[in-house]
Amino acid sequence: MRKAIIEKIKNEIESLNGEVNITELGVVSSVGDGVAVVDGLNTAQMMEMVIFSPDAGVLLQDLLNSDKALYGLVLNLEEDSVKIMILGNTVSVYEGMRVYRTNKLLSVSVSEEMLGRVVDPLGVVIDGKGKVTGKKDMLIERVAYGVMDRSSVNEPIHTGIKAIDSMIPIGRGQRELIIGDRQTGKTTVAIDTIINQKYEPKEKRPLCIYVAIGQKRSKTASLVAKLKEAGAMEYTIVVATSASDPSPLLFLAPFTGVAIGEYFMEQGKDVLVVFDDLSKHANAYRQMSLLLRRPPGREAYPGDIFYLHSRLLERSAKLSKELGGGSITALPIIETQEGDVSAYIPTNVISITDGQIFLETDLFNKGIRPALNVGISVSRVGSAAQTKAMKKVAGKIRLELAQFRELEAFMQFASDLDEDTRIRLESGRRYVELLKQPQNNPMPFYKQVVSIYAANNGMYKNVPVASVRQIEDEFLAFIERDRNDIYEDIESGRELFDEVLEKLNQAIEDFKNTLNVDNKF
Repeated sequence: MRKAIIEKIKNEIESLNGEVNITELGVVSSVGDGVAVVDGLNTAQMMEMVIFSPDAGVLLQDLLNSDKALYGLVLNLEEDSVKIMILGNTVSVYEGMRVYRTNKLLSVSVSEEMLGRVVDPLGVVIDGKGKVTGKKDMLIERVAYGVMDRSSVNEPIHTGIKAIDSMIPIGRGQRELIIGDRQTGKTTVAIDTIINQKYEPKEKRPLCIYVAIGQKRSKTASLVAKLKEAGAMEYTIVVATSASDPSPLLFLAPFTGVAIGEYFMEQGKDVLVVFDDLSKHANAYRQMSLLLRRPPGREAYPGDIFYLHSRLLERSAKLSKELGGGSITALPIIETQEGDVSAYIPTNVISITDGQIFLETDLFNKGIRPALNVGISVSRVGSAAQTKAMKKVAGKIRLELAQFRELEAFMQFASDLDEDTRIRLESGRRYVELLKQPQNNPMPFYKQVVSIYAANNGMYKNVPVASVRQIEDEFLAFIERDRNDIYEDIESGRELFDEVLEKLNQAIEDFKNTLNVDNKF
């Protein structure tokens, strides 16, 4: 009997599996304002995900497989504890609660199935249309590509807005800031750019990611409806957070957007990411940092607020051919107070980006929409990526508008004007009228070229300012109906060769004669 027992014990020892699974476990020592102070997680890493256990008997694996798991994010590593921001319902976290390490830095699962969907900053779909199966985990925080991994910006991203594509062109891989007071049309510029991508050939069409940071849910829902109506949602992903979401989710949203973009960029695709808006993002980070007891700096923002936005926007890039040649173009949005571009956050982001589109309240109220201030707006890269056709016609328009703004300011002090000045003012007014564009109605690149070329060649010389856009619509319809080969030549060749110019000049003459434009008004 004793021998049988000894033999059994021997067999048990021999068959014993020597692998031991060690799970590091912490305990919540205090909780308040969405921050949990946890003891025991001595080897936790910065930006690591942890998981709160509602019951002492629940295993880590079961928590990871659960849909209702409550996650936290390690953001402060202190001498005897870690401070964790709770990513979800803070009420369910209590003192003495167990916290497990996941040994995973915060990441988001991305796949092609995300296109056309609305997700939260953790990559969970929130549009009620079923789950998305993730193919690849992308780190939310990662080091941007180095200089040698990049190539120069040499392809345009067309916004469909005449004033921007002609004077402030944006290249694929560029970071172009959209800045202005509230209610000046900043989001409209970004949404029109997304809608305009439907005119690009399918193989060259950029995938779009719209990141709503602390926006009203109703506004986000109406934007999604607009994109669906315009047929743009099929190549767009919306990362949505609302004003009622906890500040860590608002902080994560733009990083999630760019991480999703990197998944597609690494496949050699072009991506356009809109951050709407980084002012709210900075406010969320300030709120979070103050709760974590980090020392406040200027305007109570933490000292690393510049680094926060620079490490985000530096991830937009145009990759070299060896890495697939994909790109991320960033359109961050910043809201100013009373047009003050010299405030803290606006100057930070202006110095990080490659140019800015400045939208002015006064111009908006005058009915000039988009309310683009040509003097302050600039693109430091785009002209290198601008198509040759657009470059050929756009040179004159900026000069005309700059001279017009100068004369307009001077005109307020002058009682009578000489003939030359009067002609210049009239020409400037017609250009301003030509560059007005209705909301959510972007114009394809080839139509813009034809329209601006016609203006440069005196098409609207005798047309009253109020009738300029009506004549423009009729002329573009005439080209589409009777001379569609001009559009095809510009779209395919992307350059105005002599034979195309001849056709265009002839079309302008024929249109003026048909409509009797010069004598009609």
